[in-house]
Amino acid sequence: MPSKVAVIKTSPETVIQDIARVMELAGFRQSLDPQKTTILKDNISWHYPFPGANTTPWQLEGVIRALQAAGYQDLSCVQNKTVVTDTFKGEDLNKYLPILKKHSVPVLYNFKGPDMKWVPYVPKAKMLALDRIFPEGILVPDYFFGRNIVHLPTVKCHIYTTTTGAMKNAFGGLLNTKRHYAHSWIHQVLVDLLAIQQEIHSGLFAVMDGTTAGNGPGPRTMFPVIKDYLLASADQVAIDAVSAHMMGFDPMSIKYIRLAHEQGLGCGRFGEIELAGDDVRQENWNFKVGKNLVKRVGGDLIWFGPLKKMQKFFFHTPLVHLFILASEIYHDYLRWPLKDRFTFEKWKKETTWGRLFQKYS
Repeated sequence: MPSKVAVIKTSPETVIQDIARVMELAGFRQSLDPQKTTILKDNISWHYPFPGANTTPWQLEGVIRALQAAGYQDLSCVQNKTVVTDTFKGEDLNKYLPILKKHSVPVLYNFKGPDMKWVPYVPKAKMLALDRIFPEGILVPDYFFGRNIVHLPTVKCHIYTTTTGAMKNAFGGLLNTKRHYAHSWIHQVLVDLLAIQQEIHSGLFAVMDGTTAGNGPGPRTMFPVIKDYLLASADQVAIDAVSAHMMGFDPMSIKYIRLAHEQGLGCGRFGEIELAGDDVRQENWNFKVGKNLVKRVGGDLIWFGPLKKMQKFFFHTPLVHLFILASEIYHDYLRWPLKDRFTFEKWKKETTWGRLFQKYS
């Protein structure tokens, strides 16, 4: 059967119903076992509620309501920790907690307490990079085994992977706080993580929010653009390929999509994907990634540039805390108060999606 991706136009007035419709069009019932726990894996790229950067509250609520109405009563939301974002601040400022409480969905954390532990896993698939990055062994959360997972990414650009979406969303859930070791091989790692997901989960699905898409040097410092789209698919490669096409990129020119396609993990060729819902074959938003300070200093020099051979010195030693501090200063104490907060406030007051965001409390 061809890979199917559902894409529909939506509005703030109909978005909850439209999320249920796009999930039905994409065949979520055939992809997720109703007898298993279903993990909701949201995306917090920045703890501040910058438009386009994070899972939207209506995206989270719409998926929960659609699943519960279809008989999926055992739901959980799993949060991860990164070295540059505050999980608790993020789930609060992005309005997730009231939604989860309202619908009785527990929040679990893969980095603290008794919720889950990291256990060794030997993948059946041949790894492209993970086994070399972590020669001591690949660890994954024990809670993920035998459960469904629904990824909740947004449509946006990324300074290291050109675009980011369903495949990149596993980077947080399946890798621990040493995931920054993997940036130099990020494309191969995303393919490895998808292969592992297909081995350990009882079902895989993604619902992607493109109501406000992120153009520019994402996943945080972007230019939000209203696009009013929702996407859904059981094929993580295909949904990333379709969103890449809509943004104006050739999906097969993006390394992680091409590698996943070549590994048989999904379909990355746009012309071979079955589209359901609205016809987006002519969509081309002409998005450009561009650069920010993080890419110029981190990516261009250390992860992918002339200092690549020294990254163990920078990132596997206490020196990493200097880079974490620099990222925090740049994003939270320069970008947010001096620029991005005003972009958020303007979006919140002047757009219909921003006004919908304000209704969540």
